[in-house]
Amino acid sequence: MAEKKKKLGRGLSALLGETNEDYAKLDKVRTAKPVAIELLHPGKYQPRHHVDQQAIDALAQSIREKGILQPLLVRRHPDDAQAFEIIAGERRWRAAQLAQLSEVPVIIKDFDDKTTLEVALVENVQRENLSAVEEADAFQRLMDEFGHTQEDVSRLVGKSRSHVANTLRLLALDPKVKKLVEEGLLSAGHARTLIGVEGAYEKAKKIIEKNLSVREAERLAKQTGKPGAAKKAKATPAKDVDTIALERDLSNLLGLKVSVEGAGPKGELRIAYDNLDQLDFVIDRLKAGPAPAPVALDDGPTEEAAAPAKPAESTPKLSVSLKPKTARS
Repeated sequence: MAEKKKKLGRGLSALLGETNEDYAKLDKVRTAKPVAIELLHPGKYQPRHHVDQQAIDALAQSIREKGILQPLLVRRHPDDAQAFEIIAGERRWRAAQLAQLSEVPVIIKDFDDKTTLEVALVENVQRENLSAVEEADAFQRLMDEFGHTQEDVSRLVGKSRSHVANTLRLLALDPKVKKLVEEGLLSAGHARTLIGVEGAYEKAKKIIEKNLSVREAERLAKQTGKPGAAKKAKATPAKDVDTIALERDLSNLLGLKVSVEGAGPKGELRIAYDNLDQLDFVIDRLKAGPAPAPVALDDGPTEEAAAPAKPAESTPKLSVSLKPKTARS
């Protein structure tokens, strides 16, 4: 009899959910359920840094009128089995508090830390709720904390690899300029022109004040304020259309900024990279070598094959320079 009572007691414990393991089992069979608002806590993997209070106020008004239309996504809190950590929906939770709701609907998932960050990032990126700097920070966390490559991040968020690489560049910005991007005062395109630029914050304020275009922001970023700087810039010959097209094609191929400098048959090809993953990618492409020469279909040599090779002296020389982007904006 005592043994039966013990089993019954264990069954009640499982139904009531007295341990983390019991709660996890119950969560698997539950869908949306109401949870007291005080049992919810912001997630440590929330990618958002800046909260727009006006947007929260507007959301709170909508919740007062229509309620919460989409449940919050949560997981059990690692330090409190009865509480929950928010994975996605922190803005709804904050707005619900302003609307004085006592409980909110949630969907409980048994996610590890890696999946929690991935889901929180994807949910916010798909809603286009994150600033470019917040997005860059989340990308970097996926790479640093969970070993993702840029290719992995690209597939995860459904963005091109070049978008991921360009977004990550924003992490090199002056912290004050980053804040302007987070607050929505400066676009990512404008901000990228200021990476590694002296006096970037002052120039960022001027861009905002004068409502400059990205092209105008680029010209402003190149101004050093030193005597003779403008004269030196004018002396630099403009690149021809073919060179610009070549730079564009190479940039699209590698997903990195490529610059071709030179005059006549000689020149220098610069490929800028942000980290060692990108450098490894370029080296792998270079190691792959050129495509094999076409094979003639008949038995005899073609006129091209029979022609004598040109002297080595007439072959244009091209040097490749791989430099971090922080060395040259």
